[in-house]
Amino acid sequence: MNTSTRVVLITGGSRGLGRNAALALAADGADIVLTYRSQADAAQQVVAQIQALGRRAAALPLDVADSGSFAAFAAQVRQTLQGWGATGLQGLLNNAGEGLYAPIAETTPEQFDHLVAVHLKGPYFLTQALLPLIADGGRILNVSSGLARFSLPGSSAYAMMKGGIEVFTRYLAKELGARRISANTLAPGAIETDFGGGRVRDDAHTNAMVASITALGRAGQPDDIGPVAVALLSPHTGWINAQRVEASGGMFV
Repeated sequence: MNTSTRVVLITGGSRGLGRNAALALAADGADIVLTYRSQADAAQQVVAQIQALGRRAAALPLDVADSGSFAAFAAQVRQTLQGWGATGLQGLLNNAGEGLYAPIAETTPEQFDHLVAVHLKGPYFLTQALLPLIADGGRILNVSSGLARFSLPGSSAYAMMKGGIEVFTRYLAKELGARRISANTLAPGAIETDFGGGRVRDDAHTNAMVASITALGRAGQPDDIGPVAVALLSPHTGWINAQRVEASGGMFV
C-alpha cells in the first residue's frame, strides 16, 4: 500500500475514543474520514485539529443503526477519496457505539434491539458496504470491550454485542486473507470519557472501583487507547491478524 496517501475511516470520530484515535492517526501521517451522528460542530473541530497537523480530513454524517443508509454513505466516501486523489481506504476503525447499563431483569427488547443495530448489524453491513473501497493489504479494526472477557453486573447486553464483534472479526480475517486485509479487535477497559453517561469519569465510586481492580492502579484515559489504534492500523503490523488486543491497564488479572 502507498503509505504516503494512507486514509483511515473512523466511525464515531467526533468525541471520546474515536476523536482520540483520529488525532493520533493523523499525527502518525494518516488522512482521516470521520463520521458523526449528531455532533456536527464537534466533528468539524476534530477536522480542524487534523488539518492543523498537516493532514486532510472530512466529517460525514452517519447513523450506524441505519443500515439502509450505508450504500449512500459508501458513495460519499468514494467521492471524498476521489476528491483527494486517493485510490481507497487503508484502514477502517469501527468505533461508533453507545453503552447500556441495565440488569438482565430490567433490559427491554427495545434496548436490546437497538444495541444489535448499533453494535452488530451496523458494523457488519457497514464493513460490507465499504469492502470495495478498502485497499488490498489494508487494515480493519473493530472496537470491542474488556466486558467481553470479564463480567460486571448491568453490562450483559452490551457485552454480548462485543462478543459478537470479536467473532465477526475472526471471520473477516479468514475471508479477507486472500486480499491481504487483516482484521483485529481492540478491547478497551474502563476509560474516562462520556461513554455510558460518563460513569467511569464522573462517578467517584465507579472510578475508585475500576482503579482497585486494575493492575496499573487507575482508570484508563483516552490517550491510553489512541496509540494502540495507531499500532494496530499501521501498515507495519499487518502480520497481527484475527487477534483480540485488550488495552485495560490489567483489569481483573
